[in-house]
Amino acid sequence: MPFSENFQWGVATASYQIEGAPYKVGGGRSVWDMFCERPGAINDRSNGDVACDHYNRYREDAAMMKTLGIPNYRLSISWPRVIPDGIGAISQEGLSYYDRLLDSLLENEIQPHVTLFHWDMPYELYLKGGWLNRDSADWFAEYSQVVVDKLQDRVASWMTLNEPQCFIGLGLQSALHAPGDRLNFKEVLLAGHHAMLAHGKSVQVIRARSEKPTRVGWAPVGAPKIPLTNSPEDIEAARKATFNVTQKTVWSNAWWNDPVFFGHYPEDEMAVFGSDVPTPRAGDMETICQPLDFYGANIYNGDSIKADPNTGAPVEVEHPLGMARTIYHWAVTPDALYWGPKFFYERYGKPIVVTENGLGLSDWIALDGKVHDPQRIDFLSRYLLSLERAADDGVPIDGYFQWSLMDNFEWYEGYRFRFGLVYVDYQTQERTPKDSAYWYRDVIKRNGVN
Repeated sequence: MPFSENFQWGVATASYQIEGAPYKVGGGRSVWDMFCERPGAINDRSNGDVACDHYNRYREDAAMMKTLGIPNYRLSISWPRVIPDGIGAISQEGLSYYDRLLDSLLENEIQPHVTLFHWDMPYELYLKGGWLNRDSADWFAEYSQVVVDKLQDRVASWMTLNEPQCFIGLGLQSALHAPGDRLNFKEVLLAGHHAMLAHGKSVQVIRARSEKPTRVGWAPVGAPKIPLTNSPEDIEAARKATFNVTQKTVWSNAWWNDPVFFGHYPEDEMAVFGSDVPTPRAGDMETICQPLDFYGANIYNGDSIKADPNTGAPVEVEHPLGMARTIYHWAVTPDALYWGPKFFYERYGKPIVVTENGLGLSDWIALDGKVHDPQRIDFLSRYLLSLERAADDGVPIDGYFQWSLMDNFEWYEGYRFRFGLVYVDYQTQERTPKDSAYWYRDVIKRNGVN
C-alpha cells in the first residue's frame, strides 16, 4: 500500500470561481470583477457574479462532499470578502461566512485546507499599485492575521499563495488574466518579489497566531520536465531543465521556490534575467525563506526532454502528432506526476502535496440523467498510478487534491470548460455528480488500492 494511512485525499476549489461576487453581500470588488468587465477579456463574456452560488449553497455542497466520501477540502478565502478595501475595515459578514463554512465542513467530517490567496486581489489595492507596491507584503500580512485569528482553530493546513507564476505572469505580463496588464519583465519580477515577500510575512503570521498545531506550505505551479527515456543522461537532462530556464520567463520552478526554500534567487536564472533581477532590501530573503512543512504542487502536464548526445544539455522534444490532449489542448502526460514529485523532493527535501491535478472536458447530462466522463476516470487513473510509483520509490507523498470539486468559472475561458467531479447547471444551480465522482469515492475508500 504505497499511500500512508493518513494520506490526504481531497478536492480543491477557489473562491472567485465558485462563491459568487463578494461585493453583492457587503464585500469589495476584486481585480477579477474589473477584468470581467473588459470587452473580450472572457471568452464567453461571463463573470463570477454568481458562479456556482457556493456562498448560498455551501451547506448543500458540504453535505454532497460527505456523500461522495471526500475527507479533505482545499478552499480559498476571498480577500475582498473579508476586507472590502483590502486593508482597514473588516466585513464581519465576510468573516462570518467562512466561519460558518468551516463549521459546516467539520460537521460533515471534512477537514478544511485553506489557501489565503487564489488570485482575487482587492480592486482598491490594485489602484494603489497592487503587487508592484512593496506595501503589498504588509497588506497581505494584515489580511492573513484577520483570517488566521478567526479560523486557526479549525484549519488542517494553510497555503499562502496559489500559483504566483499565473497571477504575476498571466496577470501582469501577458494580460490573459486579471488585472490584464502588460509590464516590462523588470517590473514583472519586482511584483513577483513583493508577492514572495508577502508569502514569507504570511507564514510568520500563521506561525505566530495559530494555537492549534497546523501545517504550512504554498502552492506554486509545478512544471516538471519528463525524461524521454530512462537513461541516466535523459533523466539528468530533465532534472536540469526542470530547474533552469534559458530565456526571460516566469514559468520557472527554481525562480519561485529557491527563495522560499533556500533564501536566495537561483544563480543560473539571475544570469539569464540580468539587469531585470530585483534588488532585495536587507532582510528580504530571510523573510521570504520561512520554514514550511510541505511542498504544494499544482501539476497538470510536462514536456519531454532528452540529452544532447554531444553536450548532455537538455533538448525539448516535441509531443507526437495526435497525442492525447484535454479540451484546453494541454498534453496528457501522466509521468508528470512521477517526475514532478521526485524532482521537487530531491531539490527541496519537503513532503509533496499535489494541490491540484485534473482536466477540463466538455461534459453534459446524458439522456439517462447521468454524466458519463470515462476520459476523466482514465486520465486520473493514469496520473494516480504515476503518483503511486513515486511513492513506491520513496518520495513522501502526503496528499492529493483533485481539481475540481465542481464545474466552475474557468478564468478567461468563462464557463466553456468543465473541470469538476460534479456537474453544475448554471441556470438552475443543480449539482449532478459525474461517474468520476463515484469512481473517486471508491479510490478514497480503498486508499488507492483500486
